[in-house]
Amino acid sequence: MTSIVNGTSTIYLVAASQHLLDNAVSFYTNTLGLTEHSKSEDTTFLSNDGNKAIVEIKLDPKEGLSESEIQSRRSDIESKLNVVDWRSLDDTSVIKVANLVDLIEVLTSSKFVLQITPNELYPNEVYIVDPLGYIIGFTACNEPLTVVPPVQKTNPVVESTAMQTNVPSNATSIKGDQDLLGDFKRRRNIAIMTSGGDAPGMNACVRAVVRAAIYRGCKAFAIMEGYEGLVRGGPRYIKEMKWQDVRGYLSEGGTNIGTARCMEFKERWGRLTACKHMIEAGIDGLIVCGGDGSLTGADLFRSEWPSLIAELKENGDITEDEYERHKHLYICGLVGSIDNDMATTDSTIGGYSALERICRAIDYIDATANSHSRAFVVEVMGRHCGWLALMAGIATSADYILIPEKPASSRDWTDQMTQIVSQHRKAGKRKTIVIVAEGAITSDLKPISSKEVKDVLVERLGLDTRITTLGHVQRGGGAVAYDRLLATLQGVEAVKAVLELDPQTPSPLIAIDENKIVRKPLVEAVKITKSVAAAIEDKDFEKAMSFRDSEFKEHLYNFIAMNTANHMGPSLPVEKRKKIAIMNIGAPAGGMNSAVYAMATYCMSKGHTPYAIHNGFAGLSRHESVKSIEWLDIEGWNSIGGSLIGTNRQTPSETDIGMIAHYFEKYQFDGLIIVGGFEAFVSLNQLEEARPMYPALRIPMVLIPATISNNVPGTEYSLGSDTCLNSIMDYCDIIKQSASATRGRAFVIEVQGGNSGYIATFASLVSGAQASYVPEEGIQLEQLEMDINSLRESFAVEKNMTKAGKLIIKSSNASKTLTPQVLADIIRAECHGEFDTKTAIPGHVQQGGIPSPIDRTRADRFAIKAVQFIEDHVECMQKIRYELDFPLDDAELQATAAVLGVKGSHLKFTSIRRLYDFETELGRRMPKKVFWTRTREIADDLVGRTRYHKAG
Repeated sequence: MTSIVNGTSTIYLVAASQHLLDNAVSFYTNTLGLTEHSKSEDTTFLSNDGNKAIVEIKLDPKEGLSESEIQSRRSDIESKLNVVDWRSLDDTSVIKVANLVDLIEVLTSSKFVLQITPNELYPNEVYIVDPLGYIIGFTACNEPLTVVPPVQKTNPVVESTAMQTNVPSNATSIKGDQDLLGDFKRRRNIAIMTSGGDAPGMNACVRAVVRAAIYRGCKAFAIMEGYEGLVRGGPRYIKEMKWQDVRGYLSEGGTNIGTARCMEFKERWGRLTACKHMIEAGIDGLIVCGGDGSLTGADLFRSEWPSLIAELKENGDITEDEYERHKHLYICGLVGSIDNDMATTDSTIGGYSALERICRAIDYIDATANSHSRAFVVEVMGRHCGWLALMAGIATSADYILIPEKPASSRDWTDQMTQIVSQHRKAGKRKTIVIVAEGAITSDLKPISSKEVKDVLVERLGLDTRITTLGHVQRGGGAVAYDRLLATLQGVEAVKAVLELDPQTPSPLIAIDENKIVRKPLVEAVKITKSVAAAIEDKDFEKAMSFRDSEFKEHLYNFIAMNTANHMGPSLPVEKRKKIAIMNIGAPAGGMNSAVYAMATYCMSKGHTPYAIHNGFAGLSRHESVKSIEWLDIEGWNSIGGSLIGTNRQTPSETDIGMIAHYFEKYQFDGLIIVGGFEAFVSLNQLEEARPMYPALRIPMVLIPATISNNVPGTEYSLGSDTCLNSIMDYCDIIKQSASATRGRAFVIEVQGGNSGYIATFASLVSGAQASYVPEEGIQLEQLEMDINSLRESFAVEKNMTKAGKLIIKSSNASKTLTPQVLADIIRAECHGEFDTKTAIPGHVQQGGIPSPIDRTRADRFAIKAVQFIEDHVECMQKIRYELDFPLDDAELQATAAVLGVKGSHLKFTSIRRLYDFETELGRRMPKKVFWTRTREIADDLVGRTRYHKAG
């Protein structure tokens, strides 16, 4: 390697034509800031300080490469990016610069392909192929191979021996830099703002936006104190954010960049001032995380932007160049609201965290209520939206809920509530829980207070009743795993959306449909959301409900159906009532008991007879462990973890499939619901294949995936995986706190998951782990070496900083040889005493205790869908139940044995035959298609991890 880092050598280059020589001179002078030192007939000498030539370019048609040869060489070298170290391909020259980060920005904007070592977060060296086909490197260090420079993105300090670029650090907002930036719309200055009420997960959103913007070569800004910060302006309120500024944000509640009400922004002069301050800061894109009011303000701001910026130009507040550069504003919305009241999205950032607080509080209240046989009225937030009250009612099996979307007259709700509660009490229930949304109203818009509900329970039923108003406790604390995940993925997508927007594209809202991040029109979403409140004001409650998404209406229907199990007659005629069995197969998972509860109560409301098969197929074949389910027996099951009807891993073929069929025939089951993991998946396949031999198995059968590994084909979500992620997240937060307190410490944490890397991947994302290893990839020694170097660099940069603990997450099957202790020992040996390494293994703690609200509510939803599936297919199966020739290849009959799962933005049933034959790797107990690859990439990008790619 020819090095001029110490200023003693010269780089010798050869050009084959005058045109190529001129291009090279232009590159080294205009882009890199060298000056022409001297010139002879066929040679040009370039200097960095006017005294000594450091680049010599000679014109020689015989030695130099032609344009086609240069292009071929460039293509060949660039094709090996991230596969081969370019330094190994040729003799390489390295030039010292004052500010490597600024130079990387210039080279990126000039469309050069860069190889950055060791990684893009902590750049030590950067290499390009110059206009003559030579590999040229740049560094800010005298010894680039051994010294890790601190990350610095401030104005460069010019050294006498350093080459300067001719671009200042604020190149995106100065006059005359268009040629340097190239396609400007791909490299915008992006600001993130949190506005309205705070919500858990907002900090995770800020972290994601800041790091995703920096990763894409953009400058990132935070608008402090919401719209008030835009109106006030200045560096105190519009702050440029660096990579390390958002360290530790994932585990913190509220919003660290602040939020505040701003009446000034509602006035045009306030928005004009905000426009001026954004232009002064050079901001082109704005991402707003808030409720419908905040997003309405954001879209109004964008619609007025052309007139605002024109007025600023006319008044002389901005220059012509500033006007041209900023005449378009690009806005993207993210919904941060605990009420989950935004239309067109299933979830909002903070909603499930608030729900978790509510459910935890009610779980605690349950114990006291049961002890004293009391009634509790629990008031939750939700001024115009009853989502929190509805979901909490489902998750905690509340006796009654009051929400603004479904009011009744003053007499009707009191009669209805007292009838339900009295029936529950007569059946032997010792406690009563009524949940009231703060916006609960009667059909004539009269508010229903918690005190009024209490008075009804006391006066009409004589119950000892207490009121609990949860208030701002619902907003408090850190975000649950789902909200960290949602905020992170939506924040990354928001940055991508801002960079892809053009002036004609409407502002998008980043939403989620089932399990897929999508973009929706912001204006339409806000309009529909506001229409709900307007319809309620007009007493048009059917219209208000029609504006709610389908999942809200489905949950409300489910709650009413389950809640009528004990006090109303069956809704189906006798001839349509069926016997439906449910069983658990595989390891315990959060939500299994909720599924049993929902299936049973829904069956009771319809008139079906629910049966529980205890202890799986082994319990059935050996002990005839079948028992009909009574309403009081399952009271309170929603909030209990594990499996109360028992579970094991044995499949029908491992027990006695003939005996299983015998008992199915004995009890005349009309349908079967299996709740479990991969063993349940295999079991369903065996039952379906045995149908020709055993008529008793010719019934509709459906699998509800439930496993913390989330490895069941046909779904992207399994019950228990959310509970597991929350348990691991809490564990990692505590471990990371310990690592940070000790300073200079990393923990290797081993998680479960079998051959599935789902848990390790998502745990890495929600905990901010520095690296994760999964079975799908294994542990390559080259990747391990890169990760160790990255750890060394991270600890060097974050020396003496708080929140500097590091985590490495390893899936148990990623490597049997490289155990957590072996990994820790290797890292400790290779770090040369720069930091310490410990191990931590959560073990079966990962199965979780109390199921998360997501697992409870989804279990209820899935169970009721499963019962409906059986209702829809039972007649089809009854027609051929005792036929001698059972058609194996009949698609309609194959569809009656299915897996219920989430795929992208859809909830769907997929036949076990299709999944087992075409979409499953049986040997690895995995689906063939892994859906979390993109999530792995995002988790790595947001911690600056460099991935190793093997050549070939």
